[in-house]
Amino acid sequence: MPLNLPDALPAIDLLREENIFVIDETRASHQDIRPLKIVILNLMPLKIATETDLLRLLSNSPIQIEIDFLQIEGHISKNTSMDHLNAFYHTFSEIQGNTYDGMIITGAPVEHLPFEEVDYWEDICKIFAWADHHVTSTMFICWAAQAGLHYHFGIPKYPLEKKMFGVFDHHVSDYRLPIFRGFDDIFRAPHSRHTEILAEDVLKVPEIELISYSDKAGVYMAMANHGKQLFITGHPEYSRETLNREYKRDFEKGLPIDLPDNYYLENDPSKEPVLSWRSHANLLFLNWLNYYVYQETPYNLNDIK
Repeated sequence: MPLNLPDALPAIDLLREENIFVIDETRASHQDIRPLKIVILNLMPLKIATETDLLRLLSNSPIQIEIDFLQIEGHISKNTSMDHLNAFYHTFSEIQGNTYDGMIITGAPVEHLPFEEVDYWEDICKIFAWADHHVTSTMFICWAAQAGLHYHFGIPKYPLEKKMFGVFDHHVSDYRLPIFRGFDDIFRAPHSRHTEILAEDVLKVPEIELISYSDKAGVYMAMANHGKQLFITGHPEYSRETLNREYKRDFEKGLPIDLPDNYYLENDPSKEPVLSWRSHANLLFLNWLNYYVYQETPYNLNDIK
């Protein structure tokens, strides 16, 4: 089944060019079906690119999905027009009375700051607390994963000597977990971050399962409350060109940046990046939607509370 997206959302045309089936609200309103309701808190600066990346992965579900986009109230985005935000995004005060089958919280370019010094930290803590009672399962990505682990379990983050940047091999802890249905012994995923969480800190908390690890990139995936919270330190949603754009942006600014690991053909930035993580990213999102959202959520969303 297709994604049910707001009319005129730019991602609709971009995804249709990739032969991904999406429908707008007008057409979806004529289908007699209870869609999954997913809310996406998009903290990334290039919001349209992030919308498209996430929607591409969510499109593989056989169930119709209805998307709400959420922004931090009062936070000014420097890279996305107010017209776009006003047209397609809600504030927390507008949706806090709603309940959702699933929620995705993206990364954010605030890693250099202690959590409590992020200007919207109080706002995001309110959203974390709200999600516990209004969302069946929440996926936290990159900075949001670190922030969520800190908020819920007091786990600290640590600065890295240099940016963790590239595409790395990961291992699965337990193939019996539904999130890993169909996964290979080793799978790849992109990382782009300046901080990390440590496995020993995660393992001290009995409520958390450390379920995926990379010898090079460290902790990749942790789960709490039987999948009600899924913390992912990398960026499985990234498209082929995302790391390339980040590398060239920092290189042109004269910032210290290494070539992303395991990314360019023959490690040559003049050649096309090799897309080696898409199949597992698709499986990850499909398994999350199926086993931790669809099969766990009540038919009446009000029962989540």
